[in-house]
Amino acid sequence: MDRHIAFDKLCNFRDLGGYRTADGRRVRPGRLYRADSLGKLRPGTADWSRFLSLGIRTVIDLRHPWEVEARGRVPSDPSFTYHNLSIEHRPYNQAALAPDIDPGPYLAERYMEVAEDGTEEIRAALRLIVKSAESASPLAFHCASGKDRTGQLAALVLHLLGVPASTITEDYSLTELAAPALLAGWRSRNNGSLPTWLGFGRAPESAMRLFLTALESRYGSTEQYVSDALGLDPARLSTTLRTHLLEPLPTTWPPLTHRRAIPADAPSLVRLRDTAALWQLARGIDQWKPGEKDETHFRTRMERGEVWLTHAGPHLTGAWEIWWEDPAAWGPRPADAGYIHRLMTTPHTSPPGTGREMLAKAESRISATGRPYARLDCLASNPRLRAYYESAGYKVVGEQRAKNGGPGSPYAVTLLEKRLA
Repeated sequence: MDRHIAFDKLCNFRDLGGYRTADGRRVRPGRLYRADSLGKLRPGTADWSRFLSLGIRTVIDLRHPWEVEARGRVPSDPSFTYHNLSIEHRPYNQAALAPDIDPGPYLAERYMEVAEDGTEEIRAALRLIVKSAESASPLAFHCASGKDRTGQLAALVLHLLGVPASTITEDYSLTELAAPALLAGWRSRNNGSLPTWLGFGRAPESAMRLFLTALESRYGSTEQYVSDALGLDPARLSTTLRTHLLEPLPTTWPPLTHRRAIPADAPSLVRLRDTAALWQLARGIDQWKPGEKDETHFRTRMERGEVWLTHAGPHLTGAWEIWWEDPAAWGPRPADAGYIHRLMTTPHTSPPGTGREMLAKAESRISATGRPYARLDCLASNPRLRAYYESAGYKVVGEQRAKNGGPGSPYAVTLLEKRLA
């Protein structure tokens, strides 16, 4: 399931529901939303109807008052209350940065400034979120692009809910999926010109990871920051939020269905792969990068092999490719195998066992062609993934020390094979 909710004018509107916590629960869907500027909404449009249909009762606008005046606020409506809480007190001029500046550490430093300057507004925002949670009413918070200020507040709330730091970092980096639309919006507002700083609209995982590390280093823990800087009781705050915003994991899931992909599915496949890549990067797995595989790649794989989609109910929950040869990893081979690639599921929302069921479906497709083997490879530095495939009946049969699988540098992969019944 795509976390981004589709709007015509908004490009970074997301539901925080579905993230799992360390104690085995998950954030309730439909209760907390993060977004880019809701000032782009207009009454009488499909966007406005879609927004109102979410039942949001509280909107927190984290922008400066001058931004609100210049760019507009969410239209008034009796169904919700509006609060402008500008948590950023020192505007920074990212446009003045030299092109060789790494945006990750730079943004992390700015986020620390916001955490210390905006304590009054952050405290007020948390109290509104608690009040909304207690009343079981949905709430949305936003800034301009839904990345920096919005990302900081989302990180704080998710931490108090017990969501792991890697997932918080991943949630922040999902703005990467909206970066092209954010750039297009900039150009439309500025007569087609490009921003003068690198990485406009980008959300490198290093920015959130370094910010969370810096917050813990300075205060000892995020809870201590809440206590010392915000003057709130972190235990009480966390307990209240968890009581009202967490729920047990589902015990029943929609049945999985599988179908061959068609060329029109290519955009969804690109987005699914980029989402999986961001999940990996947030966990220190340096394998996939967003933007590496475009629509042409997936259409080509449909022509030369097979690409399959898996749905849970109406929602896309996974995909995989089958190749009929793979010389880059396996060298020249007789036509005795199908090669499984890009087995990927939607993070956090795919039903348990989705990956294993997709693997079995791929194996059945290969077997139907009369080929006796299913083969795949995984990054040699990813023992967890290797163990996953071994538990599914695959055996390690070798290693390719310099697979050239695309535009990046060659990398080592472990080769695994399974004899099919």
